[in-house]
Amino acid sequence: MTELIHRPRVAVIGTGYWGRNLVRNFYQLGALKTVADSNKDILASISQEYPGLIGVDSLETVLKDPEIKGVVLATPPRLHAEQTILALNAGRDVLVEKPLALNLEDGRQMVRLAERREAILMVDHILNRHPAVIRLKEIVNTGELGRICHVYSRRLNFGRIRREGKALWDLAPHDISLIMNLLGSLPVSVQAFGGSYLTPGTQDVADADLVFPMGVKAHISVSWLNPFKEQRLVLVGLDKMAVFEDSAPWSDKLILYSYRLKWRGLEPEVEKAIPEKVALTEKEPLKEQCLAFLAAMETRIPPSDSSGVEGLQVLAVLTAMDRSLEESRAQLMKLDDPVGEFQTKKIESGVGYSVHPSAVVDSDAVIGPGVRIWHFSHVLQGSLIGSDCNIGQNVVIGPRVKIGQGCKIQNNVSIYEGVELEDDVFCGPSVVFTNVFNPRAFIRRMSEMRSTLVKRGATIGANATIVCGHVLGEYSFVGAGAVVTSDVPAYALMMGSPAKRRGWMCRCGEKLDPGLTCHVCGLSYQEGDFGLKCLGGDDHSPTDKD
Repeated sequence: MTELIHRPRVAVIGTGYWGRNLVRNFYQLGALKTVADSNKDILASISQEYPGLIGVDSLETVLKDPEIKGVVLATPPRLHAEQTILALNAGRDVLVEKPLALNLEDGRQMVRLAERREAILMVDHILNRHPAVIRLKEIVNTGELGRICHVYSRRLNFGRIRREGKALWDLAPHDISLIMNLLGSLPVSVQAFGGSYLTPGTQDVADADLVFPMGVKAHISVSWLNPFKEQRLVLVGLDKMAVFEDSAPWSDKLILYSYRLKWRGLEPEVEKAIPEKVALTEKEPLKEQCLAFLAAMETRIPPSDSSGVEGLQVLAVLTAMDRSLEESRAQLMKLDDPVGEFQTKKIESGVGYSVHPSAVVDSDAVIGPGVRIWHFSHVLQGSLIGSDCNIGQNVVIGPRVKIGQGCKIQNNVSIYEGVELEDDVFCGPSVVFTNVFNPRAFIRRMSEMRSTLVKRGATIGANATIVCGHVLGEYSFVGAGAVVTSDVPAYALMMGSPAKRRGWMCRCGEKLDPGLTCHVCGLSYQEGDFGLKCLGGDDHSPTDKD
C-alpha cells in the first residue's frame, strides 16, 4: 500500500475490542484526530495512552468538526446502518466494521446514498488485505492450482461469546468475502444450519454450504464453542491444493500441496509431494486496510474487495444463510440479487447476462455475468456456463454440462452431457461432440456415456468431430474437419481423419518452429508427459472477448 504524505483526518467511533485496534493503527498512521465513546473512563484511558487525541461522547459531536473527513465505525452491528447514513449525509467518507448492516434494505440504502453523495463507503473485510490472501489470489489467477473444485473455511474459537447476534453474522463475513474474492463471483445458492446451546435463538455454531458458478462448492464452519482456535482456508485444485492458516507462524501461513491422484490399472493411488511454503512479507492486515481507506479518501476510488457494493454482496449471502438457518430443516436457497430486486439468474451485482428472445434457458441452469446467448439456442437443466462466454446461434448445451469462463461457441454446436469445456475454449461452427461411443437408435445406451474434457485454451476448428472418452490438452489446436479419436497432447496441432499430430502450437495461436519456439511472441517450450510444457514468459491465454 502506498504511503500517504498528507493524511486526511479521521475519527473512530466505538472503542471496544476491535475499536481499540483501529485507534492504534490510525493513530500510528498519523490520521486519527478524534475518538468517540459514551464511556468517559474509556476516553480518559485512551487519551492517556495516545497523547493529543480528542475524546467526545457521540458521533453527532464528531460530525460538527469540519476537519474530520472520514468516520470509522466500530460500533454494534445494529447501529451500522443508522450511523453510516448519518455520516454520509454529513458529507463524510465511512469505513464500517462488518457486517455492513443487519438487513438488505438498509444495506441497499447505504450503498445508494454513498453513490449519490459521491462518498467512499468501505467495509472492514481485512482478510482481503492479508499478504497471504493477496499472494494466494495471484496463485489462483495464474492457474497454478488448476481448476478449483472445492473450498472450505473454518473459523473456530472458544470465547468472545455474545448474548446478542449469531456466530454466523459475527464470524462468517470474513470467510464469505475471502472466498468470493478468490473465486471472483458470488455463490448461486447456499444452505446453512446451526445450533443454539448457550442462549436460545443465538446460534453459537453454524455451518454453510455454498455453490458457485461452474459447480465449485465451498463449506464454511464457524463456532464460539471450540476447544482450540482455528482460522484455516483450504482451496482444492485439480493440480495443487493451497492451505492458508492464519493462526500459524508467518513462515507456515500459506502452503501449497502438489498431491495428485494417479491410476495404476483400475486402482487409484495418491502421489504425495513435499509441501511448498510460500514466502510472505509480514504486514498487519488491519493496518493495510486503514491505509486502503485513507488512499480511497484521496483517490475517490474504493478497493473492489472491500467496497460498499462488496459489503452488500456479503450481506446478501448472510441473509440467505440466515433464512436457511431459520427453517425447520436445512434448505437449498437461490440467492437474491444484492442490489436490485431478487432474481435467480443474476449472480453478480449489476452485471447479469443477455439472452436473445428466441433462445431458451432452463430455470435451474446457472449463467455467469457477461454471457451472451444468441438466436434459437437452448441451455438445458443443470448446466453451468462461466462468465464472459459467447454462445452463438442454434447451440444446444446440456443437460448438466460445465463450460468455463471466456469460451466461444460458434453456430450449430451441440454440447451434450458428459462434455466439459475449461476456460477460454474455442469451438468453431458445426463442431460435433459425441457422448456414446457405439450408438444404436434401437438400443438405449445413456448409461454408457463416456466423458470428454477440453482443457483450457484449446481450439476446435469448424466441422471437427470429437469422439467421446478423450482429453484435449491445454492450448491444443484441432484443425477444421478433423476427427479426434484419441487423447490430444497439450499444444498439439491435430489434422486429418483420424486426426494425427502435424506440429505444435503456441499459446498465442501461431505454429511453433522445429526448435519449439514461437517466432511471434518468443515463448519457448519443451516436451513433457502429455504434450508440451511452457518454459516461462507471459501467459498468452486468449484475451479477445469480442
